[in-house]
Amino acid sequence: MPLQEDHYREFAPPKALRPFVRVIWTYRAANPSTTIQRVVPDGCPELGFDLGAPYEEQGDDGVFRLQPCVLFAGQLTRPLVMRSTGPTEMVAVRFEPDGARDFLGHSLTEATDRRLDMIGRLAGFNPPAGDPEGQASAFVAWLEDERRRARWSLDHDVRAAVEAGEAERRTPVRDAHERRALQRRFADRVGVPPRLLRSIFRFRRVFDHAARPQSVVESWLAAGLEAGYFDQPQMARDFRRFLGCTATEWAREQHELARAIASQERSDVANLQALERRQS
Repeated sequence: MPLQEDHYREFAPPKALRPFVRVIWTYRAANPSTTIQRVVPDGCPELGFDLGAPYEEQGDDGVFRLQPCVLFAGQLTRPLVMRSTGPTEMVAVRFEPDGARDFLGHSLTEATDRRLDMIGRLAGFNPPAGDPEGQASAFVAWLEDERRRARWSLDHDVRAAVEAGEAERRTPVRDAHERRALQRRFADRVGVPPRLLRSIFRFRRVFDHAARPQSVVESWLAAGLEAGYFDQPQMARDFRRFLGCTATEWAREQHELARAIASQERSDVANLQALERRQS
């Protein structure tokens, strides 16, 4: 059956996976906009499986290239510019910030700002098309096998530091040797230093506020102060760093994207009406 509309769903992981996996999500769109999209850091690595047309990703040279249909996306420290190439259907696993180390099998620093081809790793994995619940269940079963085989574990000091950064809490005072040792373990399991992850979490709290339809630019500063920013210039620097543009420029892009989608929808309706007239 052809896909009819944009549809995003989230599924909570089972208890055994919960220390490592934050959420499993599915997305499908029959006619996704080909307008450029900015994917911004959120502090979590992901494993994605494309059942539909793969996305194109813009490289540092400005050229768009197809992504692998199965990929592991490490930590982002800068915006990722993408565009769709056709009907989209995908299922993905969003790991906890420090939850993918044993799945990946090596340091997360090797995946930072990279999309690793996982086609060979997931050979034989075949989630059912058009069935979000079935796709999520298939990924859960596959991940549980992986967890048991590789005996996934956590570094509890690193997890405590991740949670403190996400909640904007102070971390325990450590001597210089302990602090450097923890920073090395943190980078190994997360992919970025603790201070950078804290900055990403802070930015996302404001960005998610700005992304709400009812949000207005004037309220972003208040949201930024609540998120932990000292002032507007500090927040503006992070928008440039993690989004690649100012908050105002991004809001204008979203308005133009919404107009493009609405225009495409009107065109689709007109084409359908014309087809119905010819058939009658």
